[in-house]
Amino acid sequence: MHFAHPEQARVFLAANPDIEMIELFILDANGVPRGKLLHREELLAVYDSGRPLPSTILGLTLNGEDVENSGLVWDVGDIDCRAYPLEGSLVRLPWRQIPTAAVQVSMHPTEGQPAAIADPRHVLITVIDALKAEGYHPVMACELEFYLLDQQRDAAGRPQPARDADGGRPRGTQVYGLRELEQIEPFLADLYAACKAQGIPARTAISEYAPGQVEITLEHGDALEAMDQAVRYKRLVKGVAHKHGMQACFMAKPFDHLAGTGMHMHVSLADHVGNNLYASEDKAGTPLLRQSVAGMLDVLLDSLLLFCPNANSYRRFQANSYAPLAPTWGVDNRTVSLRVPGGPAHTRHIEHRICGADANPYLAAAAILAGLHHGIRQQLDPGAPVEGNGYAQAKTLLPTDWLTSLNALQGSSWAHEAFGAAFLGVYMAVKRAEYRQFMAEVGDQDWRWYLTQA
Repeated sequence: MHFAHPEQARVFLAANPDIEMIELFILDANGVPRGKLLHREELLAVYDSGRPLPSTILGLTLNGEDVENSGLVWDVGDIDCRAYPLEGSLVRLPWRQIPTAAVQVSMHPTEGQPAAIADPRHVLITVIDALKAEGYHPVMACELEFYLLDQQRDAAGRPQPARDADGGRPRGTQVYGLRELEQIEPFLADLYAACKAQGIPARTAISEYAPGQVEITLEHGDALEAMDQAVRYKRLVKGVAHKHGMQACFMAKPFDHLAGTGMHMHVSLADHVGNNLYASEDKAGTPLLRQSVAGMLDVLLDSLLLFCPNANSYRRFQANSYAPLAPTWGVDNRTVSLRVPGGPAHTRHIEHRICGADANPYLAAAAILAGLHHGIRQQLDPGAPVEGNGYAQAKTLLPTDWLTSLNALQGSSWAHEAFGAAFLGVYMAVKRAEYRQFMAEVGDQDWRWYLTQA
């Protein structure tokens, strides 16, 4: 684990004399940033000797509640665990009224115990190190979709698309629509400027498959660095949207009648000098690529909870929706779960299309890389790629309920070996607590269906 040198903080403070506050954050297993707001003069001490954070900070539910059987509450007296800043994570937050910077921290492997076992970034590092030990250097990139919503609800109290620059609201589906991008140009201008200032390689913007839905791609690179960028990019999108009077929504399925939001993950393996080991004139890739595909498919059910972590995640799985439904793969085919895009031989890679935008990038990447490593070690064969409509040819479907995925991950010997029993113990305690809370809540849908009919 390499943490940032204190000189980075000194250089930043000298170059940004107006900064008054520092937002220190760590990403929990649900992908929620949690932390503290510090004063400028407190920053150097964080770089010199870390910052104590309570052990419970990495064992909270999505709603921020303690999970007593996580092992991080009463068992350890909510002990302080030390976290340190990550390289290159100290950046300005341009949307804040008070001049503010943010710094991302991660638990120290020893000083951060016992919370360090639940740090999702540690899980990814462990998986990456196992690949590198065998000469494979993972390269990844993220495509994150999101909705731009109005901060004000509609007359019925429901979320609604944000207003266009001309004052109207986007109506209907205009996938790849250029006018739709023009209408959010002020937001995009600030977003790209903020990305540039923070060193986040944001590239192509697309108007997606629903009104108000947008996708912006991030450039590929070292897997850990790429996921760090995805985490910070997601926070940045939310902040810039808020500045423009909008809400950026990464919920997997916010509207029943509109497209869900995904997080497509692109992955390849390189050698120690950066040569793409998947490179091939054959669009179906090298034997190594096909073994990687086979491994991910083989443990897809075991890892599904890390790709689709919430009850709402499973509403995204609908036929003919460009969301995957089955453990399938294909070449340049968007109806399958694992797609090998076309293009020049040196760009050959796998596009993993299963994750919802609500997934934690660190854990999703860890599951993808551990899956492909499994396929390589076992020299698995994925079978022939699907041609044509993958929805119509699917023989085995992915589960569309949260509980099945919870049980699959908890009972997986592969997952315990790949991610560690200690991490899974905390993670499963949190997700089980969320499941119980969610299922115990009676709401509008129950009343509509059962109030007078049952």
